[in-house]
Amino acid sequence: MNGIVIGQYLPGQSFWHRLDPRAKIVATSLFVVASFLIDSWLFMGLLIMAELVAMTLTKIPLNYFMRSLKPVFFFVILTFILQIIFNRQGQVIFSLGPIEIYDEGLNLGFFMSIRLIIVVLISTLLTLTTKPSDLTLALESLFKPLKKVGFPVSELALMISIALRFIPTLFEETQKILKAQASRGVDISEGKFKDKVMQLISLLVPLFILSFKRADELANAMEVRGYVPGRLRTSINRLNWKLSDTVLVLVCGALFIGAIIF
Repeated sequence: MNGIVIGQYLPGQSFWHRLDPRAKIVATSLFVVASFLIDSWLFMGLLIMAELVAMTLTKIPLNYFMRSLKPVFFFVILTFILQIIFNRQGQVIFSLGPIEIYDEGLNLGFFMSIRLIIVVLISTLLTLTTKPSDLTLALESLFKPLKKVGFPVSELALMISIALRFIPTLFEETQKILKAQASRGVDISEGKFKDKVMQLISLLVPLFILSFKRADELANAMEVRGYVPGRLRTSINRLNWKLSDTVLVLVCGALFIGAIIF
């Protein structure tokens, strides 16, 4: 679990850092939806190129983005395996006893795996270049029309921001617990299945306790600072929509429309 970057923010002065967080959220959402709509390798290549350009503009080392794939690497491999095993369309290209691999299954396996990688990388790009406080302000601004129907917009935006912020914290706590257990001779990767389950429980119990403790500390800190749910609050930071934000949304909007058409 070392090097987890999901939910982390890296300060910078790049083009992507200076964009309005609302534009980044809208653009990311359009990009993700477009990646799920397409079924063409040509359009997939276009999305990959656009994502590589965006990653370059952040001026963040590539290894940060690669490390974001570690937590989902198992799901990427699992998605690929399930597709090549259960998809039986097209021609058989490999056969070993009852196991047969079809060309369509292999093609779809690669396609689905790359799609998942694209979604993870673009989401990581958003969190690495956006402060949690700016993310909260942006979500609150985007959800503002829902206030007219009595939706708790501020509370929802705060919950999402806190959840993203606590992801790397929970991973760090998990790493500390694993090291503490290893120092006492406990190895969660060894032993029988029953032993692994018991060792996993011994990991989850302190993790839950630490999570509740941190939540209580956060609640006390917010109460001390005068936070009252539902009350009108002002912010020291102001969101400023610029021409570059409009261009970004238009580009991602064009990709979204193109995905629908093609």
